[in-house]
Amino acid sequence: MMAAIAGVQVGAFILCGACLFMVGFDWQAMGYVAPAIVGDLNIPNSALGPVFGAANVGFSIGAVLAGMLADKIGRRPVLIGATVWFAVATLFVAGAASVRDMLALRFLSGIGFGSVVPTVTALAGEYSSPQTRITTIMVMTTLGMNGGAMTGGLASAWLIPRFGWPAVFYVGGAAALCIGALMFLRLPESMPFLVLRTATADSRKGVPLGDLFREGRAAATTLLWILNFMNLLIVHLVASWLPTVVREAGYSISAAVLIATVFQIGGVIGTFTLAWLIGRRGLVPVLIVSLTVTCGAVALIGQPGLSAAALIAAVFVAGSCVIGSQIGINALAATFYPTSMRSSGVGWGLGIGRAGAIVGPVIGGELIRLQWPTNQIFLAAAMPAAISSMAMFSMRRALVRDG
Repeated sequence: MMAAIAGVQVGAFILCGACLFMVGFDWQAMGYVAPAIVGDLNIPNSALGPVFGAANVGFSIGAVLAGMLADKIGRRPVLIGATVWFAVATLFVAGAASVRDMLALRFLSGIGFGSVVPTVTALAGEYSSPQTRITTIMVMTTLGMNGGAMTGGLASAWLIPRFGWPAVFYVGGAAALCIGALMFLRLPESMPFLVLRTATADSRKGVPLGDLFREGRAAATTLLWILNFMNLLIVHLVASWLPTVVREAGYSISAAVLIATVFQIGGVIGTFTLAWLIGRRGLVPVLIVSLTVTCGAVALIGQPGLSAAALIAAVFVAGSCVIGSQIGINALAATFYPTSMRSSGVGWGLGIGRAGAIVGPVIGGELIRLQWPTNQIFLAAAMPAAISSMAMFSMRRALVRDG
């Protein structure tokens, strides 16, 4: 019996990880094919800005709506439906003939991406033991989304010269459809959700937003929203404008791209490092330290007179801490909320956070337009990290009080 249960858990983890892998692949695909699209459609680089933003807006909507729906009808149907949704939208992007078409289709894709993440987080968390839940979510998210994003880059580099940029979306959409079919055939529903639905007649009524703030959850929910917003603001501000700012600081284009890549590599390594530390020291204490270090590392990036080695080190540490912390924040939400509202809690946090992801690049672009010095830009970027650190410190007290 125990072997059978373990087999079901492993199968669920593999399918959830594969789904996140395709989210990472298809989400980052637009960035990889953007230069080819610009040349093919004969449009300026800036024309694709709204296309990138549309996916983030869709993500916010999807995360909130799917989170509530998954708590009402179950994780399995929402996850399968969301996967098929973004797969089909991605396939249609391959045939888009204008920026307007791409904007609409990437908005629809974003709804699917946003629907998957909180649902997978809840499902994976509910198939994990309380002792391994945080580590499982962090490792699965990193291997899935980051692995998919990196694989998408390699695949794009091979596909675009041979078959053109639409091939990237054809491959990504078709593979996601296959994952959706496998989940339909093999993915089980969350056992805690099934038990709750059987025991509670009101489980299909859904979770009102107000429930996230009742029974002592108000402080922690508010802090989770602040953490998501501020942290994703930093991630997307730095990731979007780091190459440009570094280039304007006197580095070559190739060096600027390399340094931006270090930020992402740091995120992968940092997530595994934080997961290991959290298993030994606890989630909240580790995230307090990580977010505090983020503040210092981001502020250091833009300081004048910094050597190339010191700059790369600062970027690596910033990526390790801020990206690793974000995945830890998602895991914290999945452990804080009970089964009846787990998807809703994670979904609302990610939805609010995605607003920060939209605002961050806009703020960075405005500071560059105003010709702020590089050091002041990154000092400003460090401020949300300081707020996040204080919010996480307050979270420690909120969890003790609410628990």
